[in-house]
Amino acid sequence: MLKKIERSIPLTLLLIAAGFLAFGYLTSLLKMTDFMIFCIFVLGFDLIYGHMGQLSFGHMLYLGAGAYGAGLSAKYLSPDPFLALAAGLLVAGLAGAVLGPLLVRTTGACFALLNLAFNQVGHFLILVPLAPITGGEDGLSLTFSSYGWVNFSNLTFIFYLVLAVLLGVAFLILKFESAPFGLLLKSIKENEIRVRFLGYNTYFYKWITFIFSAALSGLAGALTVLNYGYTNPSFIDPTRNVEVIFAALMGGAGQVIGAVVGGTAFMTISNYLARYILRWEMFLGVALLLIAFRFRKGIWGYLREV
Repeated sequence: MLKKIERSIPLTLLLIAAGFLAFGYLTSLLKMTDFMIFCIFVLGFDLIYGHMGQLSFGHMLYLGAGAYGAGLSAKYLSPDPFLALAAGLLVAGLAGAVLGPLLVRTTGACFALLNLAFNQVGHFLILVPLAPITGGEDGLSLTFSSYGWVNFSNLTFIFYLVLAVLLGVAFLILKFESAPFGLLLKSIKENEIRVRFLGYNTYFYKWITFIFSAALSGLAGALTVLNYGYTNPSFIDPTRNVEVIFAALMGGAGQVIGAVVGGTAFMTISNYLARYILRWEMFLGVALLLIAFRFRKGIWGYLREV
């Protein structure tokens, strides 16, 4: 049953939409908006982790680039929310385009740690040299224009907008998976040397995927700014990279529904369990051990095999 859903794009999108609509009205639209934005970030990260086979310890850099791109656009150019979204996408995509040629030529620990190093540099730039522009530790407080019913202060509007964006991102990745580009990327993950031997420029394909991943992460950052109305250095904090890594592992790497399930599971633990248990992070460690020794394909990977 679950495999049939996974093979059908309409059924996959329907399942994601139905799940968030149900939880949104049973719990809180504000919470579910946060959950969906984080799921977009996980989907962006999973492009390089689940599809390209590279683990990044610095993907908060691109979420932060999108957040500050949107925030600075609203502060210094125009409070137009759609311009802010476009600026967030552009800045994060450019960061991926500039850093990608160097990063995709590395693998393993080198790839992971170089991403972390660039993330540290970005965090430092926001906090110190660019503090007069970015607000430093205080961040920026922002307001956005409204156009009739297009009002980003309205929880219902932003909930449905983020849901539409999440479904759009999921649709693009599902189409990407089945396209020749996605199949080639899967081959590169399995054996890059053989793909290169066939005459393909594997670095180019990995670079394009890296840009796509960075742009989607930046989109999540821009949506976060629109949702909260401010930016601060936590949006680019290197210590938060563990969140998206945990989420991808929990849900099941390389699967759209897995990324959504993992993102939702992580946000549920961090938002609700923390209310009742002071050291809730301990449960993330236990969850990681269970995944490593018992559920290596993640929650969704396990369910679809049952």
